[in-house]
Amino acid sequence: MQIDISELVAAFPDFRVAVVVASDLAIPAVRPPGLADIIAEREAMARNRWGGLELAQIPGVSVWRVAYKGFGIKRTSYRSSVERIVKNVLAGRSIPEINGFVDAYNAVSLSHVFPLGADDMARLTGDIAFRYARDGDSFVDMAASGEETEGAEAAAPAGPVEDPPKPGEVVFADAAHVLCRRWNWRQDARSLVSPETRSALLTVQANGTGDLDAAVADVCDLFARFCGATTAVTIADRGRPQATVLGT
Repeated sequence: MQIDISELVAAFPDFRVAVVVASDLAIPAVRPPGLADIIAEREAMARNRWGGLELAQIPGVSVWRVAYKGFGIKRTSYRSSVERIVKNVLAGRSIPEINGFVDAYNAVSLSHVFPLGADDMARLTGDIAFRYARDGDSFVDMAASGEETEGAEAAAPAGPVEDPPKPGEVVFADAAHVLCRRWNWRQDARSLVSPETRSALLTVQANGTGDLDAAVADVCDLFARFCGATTAVTIADRGRPQATVLGT
């Protein structure tokens, strides 16, 4: 499998992505107590660190607002995944409980202020790329409405619907369909990671701020501790926009 970000390099030269392949997974369906303690601690740290700040004052949030404007998203109706996590935690809500794997990478997203997303390897086809949307791209939204919802509604979507990307939109895709719309806004419903997943592909996305290596080390550690994972990491950036994904 190859990762390709070459279409984005000219417009977004600071974009870097770590592709983490996590294998030999044993994903807890319920958040383990040790992970729950870590998440509670990180939520408290985030509130202490950023409480009272506007979201636009947090570097890891603001860089994605700029990037979204760069491909035509001018409203905050569509927020990057990391902005939604930070916003909800600062509003006093907890990171939603999905499963041990998803909860672990959401904790890393909050702590390091990077968008992260994962797909079940068994449901991927061919190579992967961050690229611009194309005619014929398919995307199945987990929610019935494309508009952003806050709080409990965001964790309880009405149901999946076909919602293809708009022309010029940045997407993450494999050879068959779009895996995530608006760069890192919402994932396709067909490749979500579940407790039955045995191998998953995770992306950790940086755009000019933050310590990508530290975030990758953190997420690999949590995956090993709470999901029994072995991991392999590949980095793509403007100096190496195409790379073979290790572990595939």
